[in-house]
Amino acid sequence: MTIAVGEKLPDLKLKEPTADGPAEVSTGDLFSGKRVVLFAVPGAFTPTCSLNHLPGYLENRDAILAKGVDEIAVVAVNDPFVMTAWAKETGGLGKIRFLADGGAQFARAVGLDIDLTANGMGVRSKRYSMLVEDGVVKSLNIEESPGQATVSAAAAMIEQL
Repeated sequence: MTIAVGEKLPDLKLKEPTADGPAEVSTGDLFSGKRVVLFAVPGAFTPTCSLNHLPGYLENRDAILAKGVDEIAVVAVNDPFVMTAWAKETGGLGKIRFLADGGAQFARAVGLDIDLTANGMGVRSKRYSMLVEDGVVKSLNIEESPGQATVSAAAAMIEQL
């Protein structure tokens, strides 16, 4: 079942880039006591993710933070080395948190996984955005198609804040 507004996110481990290489981060720690915008993409370096979804959040970072958000994070079913390369390539390293959900554990736990095996991608995350306050989902915006980034875009999130 898909996680719903008002529910608490599961406490799982993800990986993120650091100066010393990939480090483990607990979702419980990531969201505890904070107001976080989390958005998910089916894959780093894929067209919609790299040309539309991520750039929108990078361009609107200051506007989002000005609305009382503590952090912005992106999660994808990719390994931490791919997420590190994507963060560096896009200029996003140090601006938002890049989280690797390598085995799709988080995507499955929140019911937002999608099987893109027919496209050669395997199990990935649906494209979505959510506002999380102290670990609880306050808003959730799921795209109908993985190739679209409208309801989960930064501009739509700003309207919800």
